[in-house]
Amino acid sequence: MPVTNQQVAEHAFLQQLYADAYYPDHVVDKGRAILLRLCERIEAERPSDLAALYVLTHAATEEFNQLDAEFVVAGSEIETVAREEIGGDFWFVASAYGFSAADGEELIGTRDW
Repeated sequence: MPVTNQQVAEHAFLQQLYADAYYPDHVVDKGRAILLRLCERIEAERPSDLAALYVLTHAATEEFNQLDAEFVVAGSEIETVAREEIGGDFWFVASAYGFSAADGEELIGTRDW
């Protein structure tokens, strides 16, 4: 199901990672797909409050936890720059769907990177 939120549809996810050769595009593409699936889930499930949103963002964060291994195999990793970029995009998603009061750290609270 394609994303219907125009703000999200026009957003360039993980832009800093694509701009840096340290992060292989084929792995960053998978991260972008995780974020887009998160948006699709938000649109489908319509979380009513922050607690419900955090359930969705934590599930997406778990996917990034798995993806970190693919970054390592490709000679990269989710380190400070990537962590900030990914966290920023999680906050962007929350804000785009009306959850601007979301805690940026809690959105990715299950991260191990």
